[in-house]
Amino acid sequence: MRALKSIDVATAVSSLPRYAEEGLKERMVVTRGGKPVFTLTPLEEDEEWEDYKVATDPNFIALMERSEALYKPGTGIPLEDIRRKYGIKPKAAPRRARKSAR
Repeated sequence: MRALKSIDVATAVSSLPRYAEEGLKERMVVTRGGKPVFTLTPLEEDEEWEDYKVATDPNFIALMERSEALYKPGTGIPLEDIRRKYGIKPKAAPRRARKSAR
């Protein structure tokens, strides 16, 4: 596993226009005084942007909070029952690359 690149907050701020123009290539830890403050993370697919937009939408958050209040854990319909009823097959798990023996 490769270590994350770190960058001081002053450099990160001055570099934001370049990241926006060229695209951020890898995740970076932004530091202040050598201590981590936050991460900059590139969006790898349009789906990630859509996920972010939905997850931060106030209407969606309110809907989720109402649902959590209405449906206590263990009182819903299990996902397997829904799949069985509608004939939906679960997505195959992504295959992980195997490490070669050294």
